[in-house]
Amino acid sequence: MCGIVGGVFFGPISREEDRVSSFVEQLMRAAGERGQDASGIAINTSKNIYALKKGVKSSRLLDSPEFKEAMQEAREEYRSDPALPSFSFIGHSRLATNGGQTTDLNNQPVLHESMALVHNGIIVNYHELWKSLGVKEIPELDSAVIAGLFADKNPEKDPVRAFAKALCSLEGSFAVAAFPAQHPFLFLGTNTGSLFVAESKNEFVVFASEQYILESVLRSLPLDMEHIEFSHVEPGTMKVIELGGHSSRDFKLSTATEKVDLVPKKSKNVFAISHEFDWDSMKRCKKCILPDTHPLIEIDAEGICYYCRNYKPTSLRPHATLEKTLDQYRSKDGSPDCIVAFSGGRDSAYGLHLIKTKYEMNPVAFTYDWGMVTDLARRNQARICGKLGVEHIIRSADIVTKRRYIRKNVEAWLKRPELGIMTLFTAGDKEFYHYARKLRKETGIKLVVFCTGNMLEDTPYKTGFCGFRESDHGMTLTGVSLWNKILLLKYFAKEALLNPRYFNESLIDSIFAYYSTFVAKDDFLYLYHYVEWNEQQIVSTIRKEYDWEVAKDTLSTWRIGDATAAFYNYVYQMIAGFNEDEVMLSNMIRSGYLTRQEAIQRAKMYAPPRWDSIREYLELCGLSFTEVINAIQNFKKMYHHRQVKAVGVRAAKSAKVA
Repeated sequence: MCGIVGGVFFGPISREEDRVSSFVEQLMRAAGERGQDASGIAINTSKNIYALKKGVKSSRLLDSPEFKEAMQEAREEYRSDPALPSFSFIGHSRLATNGGQTTDLNNQPVLHESMALVHNGIIVNYHELWKSLGVKEIPELDSAVIAGLFADKNPEKDPVRAFAKALCSLEGSFAVAAFPAQHPFLFLGTNTGSLFVAESKNEFVVFASEQYILESVLRSLPLDMEHIEFSHVEPGTMKVIELGGHSSRDFKLSTATEKVDLVPKKSKNVFAISHEFDWDSMKRCKKCILPDTHPLIEIDAEGICYYCRNYKPTSLRPHATLEKTLDQYRSKDGSPDCIVAFSGGRDSAYGLHLIKTKYEMNPVAFTYDWGMVTDLARRNQARICGKLGVEHIIRSADIVTKRRYIRKNVEAWLKRPELGIMTLFTAGDKEFYHYARKLRKETGIKLVVFCTGNMLEDTPYKTGFCGFRESDHGMTLTGVSLWNKILLLKYFAKEALLNPRYFNESLIDSIFAYYSTFVAKDDFLYLYHYVEWNEQQIVSTIRKEYDWEVAKDTLSTWRIGDATAAFYNYVYQMIAGFNEDEVMLSNMIRSGYLTRQEAIQRAKMYAPPRWDSIREYLELCGLSFTEVINAIQNFKKMYHHRQVKAVGVRAAKSAKVA
């Protein structure tokens, strides 16, 4: 998610321009790793607040003439009045969720007559809260509602209680820092624990979204680390730092505090496309539902496919081994003891739930946002981390660049549409392995848990379209055999030579993705190697316990938080006659989870293209929806017994993209 930082400087240190400037600039630059879509800062001289925000990453903001001018003006005002007690700031580095970053109103700090604030997280009920406040034109930025709520809670009488009430009205996840107008405080509050504080008595108090950011910045400055105390703003608490003195107080946010009645949110369809698909005309295996267009399927004279003939049940590893492993890492003092890779999808959501509630670990959730994590996934991440009180660390790529890479590779693929190379569209995501390893070093937390790797979600068609079969990969993507890794590399090299358009600026990124996945050491713990994967139990639990949100354009709950899935599944179905849902359903038949008839019913429900999501994906990457879809529909198909037609395509307002 976004990165927030800030600090309050007292006494002599507050008058030292070089030291304060170093704090400000280094904290802001370090926060930039958590989001590069926009950045902003609010500088408080204890007399006035100077604010600046732009749709650029924090390093560019700091190098801008506007920042230098604002900093100079604020410092001159502060130096000219010796009676001013402190010099402080709050900063924000944004990973765009609600509201486009090109509009400054959607960026932070939020500037309101009641306060200036920065927020990390996602507020899922902000529409309802604005309506409860009587606001008709609701701002896109969810964070702005915090200021509106604060103003509504009578801050003149008791600003601390008013801020606590505002935070208790929020649903989702939040870590907030705010300067209330007309009151000499810095408020810090969180329901996830993504706030860490370092204090040097009578000199400064600084904070950041991650302890690693604080420690790395402070150690780079000429400071006496022995006199600096680190603390954690626990989930469900707020800290009040007095700008006019050197004291701070902690408060527990009570769930009994006044709440706002909510109005159910309604959705709208932006456009419609009718798609007719003769699912029953495909020739399919008589045991599972895979069609004869699935690569290397080899359906025999009895109508049984290779995958059914060679199916071997996969046994879970002993649960006692999992318990023993977790016991080795479980902290005794409640400090974080594991990192859980967290996409916000159903498997990782349930996995985080188990790690925290059943196994009583103290996890930190980790997400790598490469530009294709959907707002739906972000809202679900916020719901679950907020309710569990789990710190959520997000590492953000240069999203604009990543999307440009996708566009260039899709454009190259459209010139020579080979299904095997479509995995290149998701290569940018594979750095999550790299950042998981990096985060382990930064935090000192040794155990990394992945909630992926169950065989029911195995997708052998991806390597099959590359010309080879991978039958023993240990239920992980990284477990592909050495020989097949070589074959995969040879396949990509051949395709690049046949289509030189793949030699574009994304090449280094793709090579690093291959290295992170297939070369670097995999020593992670895979939860579903020990815990039974049960779709009904997983979905019912997260829906009931966390109000986990489902997609509005599909009945499937698989990969709905991944913006690429709707597009590549449409391509597979248009050209090869099946999508990955059918592959998973076939695995569920073989494992006894579903009958063949139940799988057929579900496959037909999942078959319609997710037009809303496909359009949003293409527009995010800078591609024309009409041109790409028309090209795909005209490509040569791998079958001759299916009729597909798309009708009723009409011009419509683009889906809103955050």
